[in-house]
Amino acid sequence: MYFGGGTPSFLSTKQLESLVERLVATTPWDRAQEVTFECEPGTLTEAKLSVIRRLGVTRLSLGIENFSDDLLELNGRAHRSPEIRRAYDFARSIGFPQINIDLIAGMLGETDENWKSSVEQAVALEPDSVTIYQMELPFNTTISADTLKGTGRFSEHVADWATKRRWVEEAFEAFEARGYHVRSAYTAVKNAQTTKFVYTDRLWQGADMVGLGVASFGHMSGVHMQNLDTWETYAAAVRNGQVPLSRAYRPTDDERLIREVILQLKRGSIAPGYFQQKYGVDIGTRFKAQFDSLADEGYVAARTGQVLSLTRDGLLRVDALLKRFFLPQHLKVRYT
Repeated sequence: MYFGGGTPSFLSTKQLESLVERLVATTPWDRAQEVTFECEPGTLTEAKLSVIRRLGVTRLSLGIENFSDDLLELNGRAHRSPEIRRAYDFARSIGFPQINIDLIAGMLGETDENWKSSVEQAVALEPDSVTIYQMELPFNTTISADTLKGTGRFSEHVADWATKRRWVEEAFEAFEARGYHVRSAYTAVKNAQTTKFVYTDRLWQGADMVGLGVASFGHMSGVHMQNLDTWETYAAAVRNGQVPLSRAYRPTDDERLIREVILQLKRGSIAPGYFQQKYGVDIGTRFKAQFDSLADEGYVAARTGQVLSLTRDGLLRVDALLKRFFLPQHLKVRYT
């Protein structure tokens, strides 16, 4: 069970309890292997965290992003550093089995000095896992508009991709020096044997996995909800007959295949046998040109009939490498 993408902790305790009561009536999760809940530290109180724990959440993910109050304010975040410590310490005290923290490399105004300080403070918290994203700026953001049009709204700089990759690498190295293991393009875990993320660990281990997600993107009965303007806009279009629900955003088999290839690449390696068994497709042949280009550019660590794995450099820039696997109609998303 996964609450996240967006910030479900903005809901009040009463709203959370009401939501969960109705969800459990439909899909009980008393036997769930994992219940993940994403939180923004500034939205948390001890009472709300206690409710989240009582709801059965086993994996709490705190969107810390950065420890600098100036950067948090500049980037429009709703929390400051004192709230990070209060939320983290109380969450530890009430026994969440796993706590993950998020960092973002390259927020507006980020510097080498600040990033080093944020990484040091993150390491000192000793989270069960850390997720590190590289700042992405879709073209419809105010920061992108300022960068592209030179409106002068922001005087602070935005780091380039090479800098952001270097910062993520430095963070991974700092966590590895404390015994953490890098398990994907974004995540390092403290103990690879006990710190699991069932949502991804079970994706390719059989058809018996049942998952329920409440998120700003995802699938419901095969209907894709990502990148919609708003749910209200989508629902209105369905009601007006503009989008037949039976066909709305429903991925084809080939689109599902590509999605799973991409998800596995984000973890650093692909198991060809899985795709042969599930889709009857030899991905070595289906994506030969793409894999050849990755190898030619030096991003492939191993390429056999059993596995294709990326180098660390390939892992750090995996989001930029994935575009070559997209279908033509999905190539228009742009970032600054």
